[in-house]
Amino acid sequence: MLVLTRKPDQSIMIGNEIEITVLEVRGEQVRLGIRAPRTVTVHRKEVYEQIRDENQVATTLSVQDLPNLGDLLTSTKSSVPK
Repeated sequence: MLVLTRKPDQSIMIGNEIEITVLEVRGEQVRLGIRAPRTVTVHRKEVYEQIRDENQVATTLSVQDLPNLGDLLTSTKSSVPK
């Protein structure tokens, strides 16, 4: 792991397009500004891990789950207002 020391208003660059700037330091909290292309997704780590875990669960559906999936799709369609 690379460890860098930065002060407020100082930045680090990741590659040519991602800039992370220290905006503010208050006690044990640090506010960061992240400038990145729209094609780069940026999440807090706990959100990223939740998305990853939910994606892994979604890929573990078995053949026995297919009838339930059909019921779910049917109930979703009927609840959409026309």
